[in-house]
Amino acid sequence: MKQELYRKLVAYLVENQDKFYRLAFSYLKNQEDALDVVQSAICKALEHYGELKSEAALKTWFYRIVLNESIILYNKRKREILTQDSEWMEQSYEEKGFDIHDDLYARIDRMEETAQKIIKLRFFEELTLEEIAQVLEMNVNTVKAKLYRGLKALKIAEGEEEETWTV
Repeated sequence: MKQELYRKLVAYLVENQDKFYRLAFSYLKNQEDALDVVQSAICKALEHYGELKSEAALKTWFYRIVLNESIILYNKRKREILTQDSEWMEQSYEEKGFDIHDDLYARIDRMEETAQKIIKLRFFEELTLEEIAQVLEMNVNTVKAKLYRGLKALKIAEGEEEETWTV
């Protein structure tokens, strides 16, 4: 049983590695950090696969690991003091195939943290509301409410921006 679960976990990780990278990149905005997070999450998953209760929970279980690792590294990077030396400054990285409007993305990043997670998991990772509720360990109705509040906030922000364009 455990050997079969391990084999399915490895197959799932290999098959969906680009999705995990995309989620990590959406938080960290840095190629190397996103790759580090995915690698760390995979190591943790392989070390702790015995804690997985069923194969059905595999997807949400691993997304929770990637999400938590991304947030941990994001918070760590936020606390680090950046040097003013230009040779140490990171060059921006444009993710090919991850074509999203920068203004919209910036607005999502300014939202409340839970709303950010829900919107990113729903629209960028295409998880169902039930899967998001499992990943975030929340009630489905809470996820729906936060999603619709977040979308309303984005729509309001988009409307305000359009008004400034027409002036």
